[in-house]
Amino acid sequence: MNVKEIREMINLMNENGLVELEIEKEGMRIRLKKGSGYPDVSSGGQIVIEKERLIPEAPRVPQALEAAEKAAAKTVEIKAPMVGTFYRAPSPESPAYVEVGQVIEPGQVICIIEAMKLMNEIKAEARAKVVEIIVENAEPVEFGQPMFIVEPL
Repeated sequence: MNVKEIREMINLMNENGLVELEIEKEGMRIRLKKGSGYPDVSSGGQIVIEKERLIPEAPRVPQALEAAEKAAAKTVEIKAPMVGTFYRAPSPESPAYVEVGQVIEPGQVICIIEAMKLMNEIKAEARAKVVEIIVENAEPVEFGQPMFIVEPL
């Protein structure tokens, strides 16, 4: 979650008279709570932010753990080469450049990152199969942030 999303949550709390709000998203749980001594929400009371990284539950069966480790060993993350806004398609009406399960070829455009009003095409560096698309369309990305998980072919 980024600062913009947290500000939107605070505004949501203030607009709807909420004293506490807890949201879980992308393995992260954030809890916003008006500080005590501020019963009137419209008074602009202090907001306490608690952020917690959720730890996924470990598999109970050793075989499942081995299978997960083998699958992880075969996959590679495609990371954002710059800060900007991630787009899966060239325009809202167009189909996405890639979908989960699709095989991508070297030089194929897989997404666009908008930075400073410039649209930068991000291209695949090797032949691979798309296993997961991590970033949602029109979300901001940071330098080095994983965007795709692919299995090299």
